[in-house]
Amino acid sequence: MDPVGGALLKMLFLLSAQSWSTVVAGDTYSCDAPLASALPRESFSSSSQLSPSHGPGFASLNRRDGAGGWTPHVSDKYQWLQIDLGDRMEVTAVATQGGYGSSDWVTRYLLMFSDSGRNWKQYRREESIWGFPGNSNADSVVHCRLQPPLEARFLRFLPLAWNPKGRIGMRIEVYGCIYRSKMVNFDGKSSLLYTFNEKSMNSSKDVISLKFKTRQADGILLYREGQNGKSITLELVNGRLILHLNSGSANLSSSGAQGTLSLGSLLDDQHWHSVLIELLSSQVNFTVDRHTHHFQTMDTPRFLDLAYEISFGGISGHKKSVVLPHKNFHGCLENLYYNGVDIIDLSKKNKPQILRMGNVTFSCSHPEPVPVTFLSPKSYLALPGTSEKSLVSITFQFRTWNRVGLLVTRHFERGSGTISLALSDGKLKLSLSQPGQPMKDITAGAALNDGQWHSVSVSVKGIHLNVMVDSDTASMTHSLHGQIRSIDTYYLGGCPDISSDFGCEGFQEGFQGCLRLISIGDKVVDLIAVQQGVLGSFRDLQIDTCGLTDRCLPSYCEHGGECSQSWDTFSCDCSHTGYTGATCHSSLYEQSCEAYKHRGNSSGLYYIDSDGSGPLDPSLVYCNMTDTTWTSVQHDGSRVTKVKSFRGQIPHPVFFKYTANMDQLQAIIDHAEHCQQELSFHCKKSRFSTRQDGTPVSWWVGRTNETHTYWGGSLPDAQKCTCGLEGNCIDSQYYCNCDADRNEWARDTIILSHKEHLPVTQIVTTDADRPHSQAAYSLGPLLCQGDSSFWNLASFNTETSYLHFPTFRGELSADVSFFFKTIAPSGVFVENLGITDFIRLELRAPREVTFSFDVGNGPCEVTVKSPTPFNDNQWHHVRAERNIKEASLQVDQLPLETQSAPADGHARLQLNSQLFVGGTATRQRGFLGCIRSLRLNGLALDLEERAMMTPGVDPGCPGHCSSYGQLCHNGGQCREKHRGITCDCASSAYDGPFCLDEISAYFATGSSIIYSFQEYYNHSFTKNFSSFAALLSEDLTLTREMATVSFRTTGTPSLLLYVNSLSEEYLSVILAPNGSLQLRYKLDRHQEPDVFNLGFKNMADGQFHQVTIIREAAVVFIEVNQNARTQVILSSGTEFNAVKSLTLGTILESRGADADTLRAGARGFTGCLSAVRFGPVAPLKAALRPRGSAQVTVRGHVAAVSGCMERAGRGVPTPEATRPLAGGAGRSGHADEGEPLVNADRSDSAVIGGVIAVVIFILLCITAIAIRIYQQRWLYKKNNSDTPPNEDNAETALKSELNMQSGVSESQKEYFF
Repeated sequence: MDPVGGALLKMLFLLSAQSWSTVVAGDTYSCDAPLASALPRESFSSSSQLSPSHGPGFASLNRRDGAGGWTPHVSDKYQWLQIDLGDRMEVTAVATQGGYGSSDWVTRYLLMFSDSGRNWKQYRREESIWGFPGNSNADSVVHCRLQPPLEARFLRFLPLAWNPKGRIGMRIEVYGCIYRSKMVNFDGKSSLLYTFNEKSMNSSKDVISLKFKTRQADGILLYREGQNGKSITLELVNGRLILHLNSGSANLSSSGAQGTLSLGSLLDDQHWHSVLIELLSSQVNFTVDRHTHHFQTMDTPRFLDLAYEISFGGISGHKKSVVLPHKNFHGCLENLYYNGVDIIDLSKKNKPQILRMGNVTFSCSHPEPVPVTFLSPKSYLALPGTSEKSLVSITFQFRTWNRVGLLVTRHFERGSGTISLALSDGKLKLSLSQPGQPMKDITAGAALNDGQWHSVSVSVKGIHLNVMVDSDTASMTHSLHGQIRSIDTYYLGGCPDISSDFGCEGFQEGFQGCLRLISIGDKVVDLIAVQQGVLGSFRDLQIDTCGLTDRCLPSYCEHGGECSQSWDTFSCDCSHTGYTGATCHSSLYEQSCEAYKHRGNSSGLYYIDSDGSGPLDPSLVYCNMTDTTWTSVQHDGSRVTKVKSFRGQIPHPVFFKYTANMDQLQAIIDHAEHCQQELSFHCKKSRFSTRQDGTPVSWWVGRTNETHTYWGGSLPDAQKCTCGLEGNCIDSQYYCNCDADRNEWARDTIILSHKEHLPVTQIVTTDADRPHSQAAYSLGPLLCQGDSSFWNLASFNTETSYLHFPTFRGELSADVSFFFKTIAPSGVFVENLGITDFIRLELRAPREVTFSFDVGNGPCEVTVKSPTPFNDNQWHHVRAERNIKEASLQVDQLPLETQSAPADGHARLQLNSQLFVGGTATRQRGFLGCIRSLRLNGLALDLEERAMMTPGVDPGCPGHCSSYGQLCHNGGQCREKHRGITCDCASSAYDGPFCLDEISAYFATGSSIIYSFQEYYNHSFTKNFSSFAALLSEDLTLTREMATVSFRTTGTPSLLLYVNSLSEEYLSVILAPNGSLQLRYKLDRHQEPDVFNLGFKNMADGQFHQVTIIREAAVVFIEVNQNARTQVILSSGTEFNAVKSLTLGTILESRGADADTLRAGARGFTGCLSAVRFGPVAPLKAALRPRGSAQVTVRGHVAAVSGCMERAGRGVPTPEATRPLAGGAGRSGHADEGEPLVNADRSDSAVIGGVIAVVIFILLCITAIAIRIYQQRWLYKKNNSDTPPNEDNAETALKSELNMQSGVSESQKEYFF
């Protein structure tokens, strides 16, 4: 066809496409016209053709002439088929076929587009999907819709895979419509200034839209300013688009830097990019291509009253007040609109609103350098050297994300040396080796793996070598030994193989990235000639395109994780975020204090993450682990605060700032079973409401900024304090003590417990201006009890029963966590289906839990295998996570199992069915057992609510002690509760929520504790508590027992434990005069006692020691300090008859005891005892935690202490001193209770009070010392006959040990029996 006819046909086609695309059905816009079928054959081109009948002109869809399609000469990955659409078109879909009637078809291909037929860009279907699915036979048509559409004149199809039994064969069609646009070109010195009148402004919003393309990494696209430093600037900085919003106050709230937003990357690729800026009344929306940043700001209205002019392409020259060191824009803008006004159209028509400055043109034609992409570490490009023998010179530009990679290498002529240029840790390293000379390295540049274009120049002339990196980097010169001859061939990016002939030895990684503007000598390399096979050679390259992508845009690193990348992957640095995992998705912290408690943690400060992987950050709280778990959130106003007089002015409310923000507080409150906050008012002629009409003069504000005038546990708006509800106010005429308005101090202490109103954020008191009026208040921390979501559970009773919930939305990141227990061998926990995608968690076998899913890349499975069965009717914790980097599964504390995701596969999990819990959509393989605390992406599902209305599923599930019973230590008994467990420490020598708090006491000289077993078993028979108590009666015998005692002392001899009977039998544990431990058993009154010296050295060394004694008939096991047990045999008997009492400290009655026991008993014990237990009896607990029992007698000075052993290394924070957490509405204070101590500025009274307190303290200390000295002297005289002379300072030595932590060294003889 002649050129004129071809041009005519092309014009007719464009007109038909335009008219077809504007046909409407109603108001529906259509852009699906076939664009390729009407094109002349000359519009098709290709890399090669098998024969004239297989040429590209036969590649239209459904065409049968010629050979019935295009087939290249060689079927490899360097072939392509190209279409020239004649003008820029909006392309919405493509379709492919194989060669007609052949075995030639393409199964997968890439789609590339361009405006000029140069500098191609790949189209991406998803964030990480490049390829399009092709055909499975020769004749079927496969359509692929482009979401979003693209605008281009040229399209290129690159086959990636084809029928292995045939060749590449393609027929294609393209669908779309004509694309209309107006362009303006700026040369880096020009700009447009648009001036508008006030009437054309929209007071509620500003909208700016445009497209741009450029090869410059920096430049201002638009600028608008106002008074007082207010301005809006949109500029390119290092290929990223930056929106600067300067309101004068810069009071912006966004995730980025204050007043600055950044979007996009690699935008200097000379392709079109779209921009949309919306300045709304309270929000700014910033969109670049498909990525949008929304943020709220209170200052947006300030941007809507800027000056009535805006500059595009740079800053107009008359802006003398502007001092910006930034470049003007060099490139093209397209379809530039400001609030609907076509700026380019006004400029082309020379309208007076537009002022053109510099060379502004209305076409977009810029030279486009040909880039080349190195796709893999094995890629290389071989280019011939220069003909000038004495000159070695190469220049180029590169961009990459990789920190290492070989750029250039080759031997010099005649073996005169080897030169190589490579990236090493982001720096450019030039290495030179010459025969007989050491290797020489030159390093230049830094952080060159930032994705930006960098210029490199290397030249060797004579004996001098020059290296230059970027124009602003000074050249470096290094002298050479001898003259270096020219290079035959340059190898860029890598080598053909690892042979030393190419100088590649020692380089493990080739270059991955892009090169352009390559020159050897003074000649520019024609890369198109390389592509056509005319020049040089290559492997695994893409020529005329830069395929570098920013894998950190958008960043998939969550919760503030920092994204870094290489050519084919990205990684997230989760340091200091509180999250972990490949994308910083999973929280490091538990969801609540309740969860920490059931991991065995003690009271202390903890971070909790109420929404897990959700958007809320972790918050620091205090967890008070009692029988019930309390979460305490502090604020900055916990002290008593005096209300200041406002002298007739409007009172200023007092604001409370909590350690957690309001969203975090709401999450804590929503999950809690009960919350409360104590508010205490101290008043003197200061009221809550007036006498006349009850108008409130004091109030408080809750979480939602609503004002509340009710007090205590009363209903809202009742305006009654606790005393008014209980009827015990100091004046019965009023409902609050403070409303009595008395000229004396009174108090109302209130417990606020309406969860929807908590926490208190403000307190306002206006009745402090009257004469003699004074008021003060204190607000306690927010206290919340329990975690309803942690114990939210359901029991699945049949295999066909299940619970259903709305579709799980976890497209890019999804995590599922829950607890389960079962006796069934298998069953599905959770399932959610899509059209092809799915996600499922199941117990596949008794020892296997499997996490399976499909996001479009084929089914994937991660399995955790256990050495023990999971169907053991105990709770097991499961956590599964899937993100675009990997999938992971962990069960209990078993090793985490992971599986990496494909680098360029589908990323989005698309589900559309209901979420099934405990079953499947097919009602097969259902789960039998209990599931609890189910969370999806941090959101807790209410299983109990759904279970109440679902047949075959019951709310709740008993049997928690089987899983959590091990949390009860030291003989504590696990007791079942509806929500969790509690540890009964009645039979333990310890206390606390897990029976871990040792009960310890300091024994002064001469003190003792006597526990009567007769009282114990009489009491036990009455209550029918324990079968062991019956064993202690006179008529029965005791053939076994266990005793424990822990101690710390420096005194010898000492009695640690003494148990006697009515039949003069006894057990005694003593420290001999040399400090060694002795055990004495006498189980027959007619025989001498069995005495065992355990051979340990001095144990009266001020250190903490533990002793455990277990007797089974005549066999006794002794364990000291958790060392190996020692076994001894009794000869005195096997039965302990009629046990009478247990004594700690000084023995007052010791009938039948041996002389050593009597001597130690008379000396008693001075020091610290803890964890004392004999069978089920804990004498220290009975003495220090009395519950109305008459079994214990305490003589002398015995004081409770926190513990005999320093608890260093346990990591348990110091418990917070808080008020009792009793329930109820509150309590009321009495009148005339005295002025409260406040934290106001009262320096005089503070000094006087401080002096009085010091004087009283000194007097009390002197009195106590005098009494103590007198007591010690009396005890010394009493025990002088039985106490060795050198031991009267034992108590002083012990106190020195306990208080000063200094060792006492005594030289004493050891005795062995």
